[in-house]
Amino acid sequence: VQLQAYGGGAVQAGGSLRLSCAASGGSFSSYTMGWFRQAPGKEREFVAAAVGGSTYYGYSVKNRFTISGDNAKSTVYLQMNTLRPEDTAVYYCGATRQSRYVRFADRYDYWGQGTLVTVSS
Repeated sequence: VQLQAYGGGAVQAGGSLRLSCAASGGSFSSYTMGWFRQAPGKEREFVAAAVGGSTYYGYSVKNRFTISGDNAKSTVYLQMNTLRPEDTAVYYCGATRQSRYVRFADRYDYWGQGTLVTVSS
């Protein structure tokens, strides 16, 4: 599976962005899709995941970010609202066939190249 993430950019605090991750080369609907982020000098952090009809979020983004998917387009989205400077990071999408422990990056087999989100105060 190849993943292509895009949609990052620079935005002011309080603003919104929508990230997209297009998948190819596999059966999109059979994968758990997740978003992680990594800020400079920090470990990769879980942001959100979609497992079947369920969604999961990291504590710091809950109620601000929304993960969704379009099976017809083999694409997963991350709608980010009320952005904060601490949301600044490179955002990565990942795919795994596993449906448990999806908050852990080592569960993911495939990764996109990352897209940079910069939030200024």
